[in-house]
Amino acid sequence: MKKLTTSPLLTSIVVSSRYLSVWIAILLLILACYWIAPSTLTRTSFTTVLPLTSFLALAALGQMLVVMTGGIDLSIPGVMTLAALVTVGISGNLDERLPVAIATALGVSLLLGLISGTLVGVLKLNPLIVTLAMGQIIYGAALAYADNVPNEASVPPRFAEWITAPFLGLNNVVWMVVIISILLVLIFRYTEFGRKFQSVGANPHAAWILGLRVNGYVILAYMTAYLLYGLNGIVLAGFLRSPSLVLGAPYLLGPIAAVVIAGASLTGGLANAISTWGAAFFLVLLNQMLRVLGLPTALQFTVFGIAIIGGMVISGDRIVTLIENSLIGISRFKKNNAEDEKGGVQAT
Repeated sequence: MKKLTTSPLLTSIVVSSRYLSVWIAILLLILACYWIAPSTLTRTSFTTVLPLTSFLALAALGQMLVVMTGGIDLSIPGVMTLAALVTVGISGNLDERLPVAIATALGVSLLLGLISGTLVGVLKLNPLIVTLAMGQIIYGAALAYADNVPNEASVPPRFAEWITAPFLGLNNVVWMVVIISILLVLIFRYTEFGRKFQSVGANPHAAWILGLRVNGYVILAYMTAYLLYGLNGIVLAGFLRSPSLVLGAPYLLGPIAAVVIAGASLTGGLANAISTWGAAFFLVLLNQMLRVLGLPTALQFTVFGIAIIGGMVISGDRIVTLIENSLIGISRFKKNNAEDEKGGVQAT
C-alpha cells in the first residue's frame, strides 16, 4: 500500500485537493449572489466586504497556527479587545504616542501568547480549556483597564486615515493581510522551519524522536497567533476609530469556521494561509448576501450555521480521504490488470 501512495504526483494531488473545497464554495456563492442578490457584487458592497474579510482573515490566520499544533483557540475576543483598548488608552488620540501604544499592545499580546503556549506546550494542558480560561482572564483585564480609558477616547486621526486609505483600489488593511498571508505560505512551503513546524503539528511524538523541540514550536505558535490577534485588534480599532468592549466578540467562532472551511487538518500539521483568507471572504460575502436579501435575523443565523456545517462536511480531511481512496483504487486496478496480463503471457 505504501508504494501506491508515496508517488510525488499522487502526494501533490492529495495535499492540494484539501484546499479545493473553499474555492468551489466561493464560486458557487458568487453565482448565487449574481442570481438572487446582484447588489452584493457591486463595488459599493465590496468596499465593506473586503475590509471585514481582512479582519476575519487576520484572526483566522492566528487560529490556523494554533490548529496546526492540534489545538483550538477561544481567547481571540479577549486579546483583540485588550490590544485595542491599550492602543487607545496609551495613544490618547495623539499621533506621537501611537508607536509606543502599538508596541505596548503587541508586547502584551506576545506575553499572553507565551503564557498560553507554556500551559499547552510545557504543562500539556488541554488547549481548548486553557484558551477558554485565558480568554476570560484577558477579557476581565480588558474590563478593568477600560475603567481608566475615557469614553471619548479614540485612535489618533492619522492612523485611522491610514487604515482606510486606498492603495491601488484597496484599503491598506486589505493589502496588509494579503501580504501576511503570502508570507505565511512562503514560510511553510519553502523554508526548513516551516516544514519542521508542520511536522511537529502532524506528529509531535515522531518530531520529538527526530530531535525537534516540540514545546518550543508550540509556544512559538501561540505567541505568533496572539501577536496576530493583537494586531487585528489594533487595526480594527483604527477602522472603528473608537473601540468598544465588545470589539472582539464576533471573532470567537468565525476564525474557527474559516480555518475548517479552508481545509486545515484539525489533527494538526497541514493548513494554507491563502485558503484561510479565501474562507474568510466566503463567510463575509455570505453574510453580506443574507443582509442584502433582507432575511430575518433568526433566518440569517440559521443559513449561516448550515453553511458552516456544510463546509465542515466537505472539509479538507474528508476530500483528502475520498481522493486518496480513489487514487489507491485506480492504482490497485492497474496493478491487478498488469499482473493478470503477465500471468496470461507466462501461461501461454
